[in-house]
Amino acid sequence: MAHQVNQACVEACNACADACDHCATACLREQDVKMMAKCIALDMDCAAICRLAASYMARGSQFDRQLCQLCAAVCDACGEECARHEHPHCQDCAVACKRCADECRRMAA
Repeated sequence: MAHQVNQACVEACNACADACDHCATACLREQDVKMMAKCIALDMDCAAICRLAASYMARGSQFDRQLCQLCAAVCDACGEECARHEHPHCQDCAVACKRCADECRRMAA
């Protein structure tokens, strides 16, 4: 089954999506929300593509490798932005994004 072969990547994508959702929500509670706008937008994009990539892998889509390549690029962008902020939720998100990008690249290779 495709989802078992790519289980580590599926799990990394789902964990990253959860971390991005948490980060976006926490960023909305920060005092200077305007300063967090790019982080929030990338969190939302990243969560969406991570969930999409996980579902493509779970059903063995013929496009799962291409989508995982794009997912890795979005994770890189989100992780870089999150790493710029000192908030713990941003730092946790940056770690999840890095792990997901690495797993997606491994899967797509």
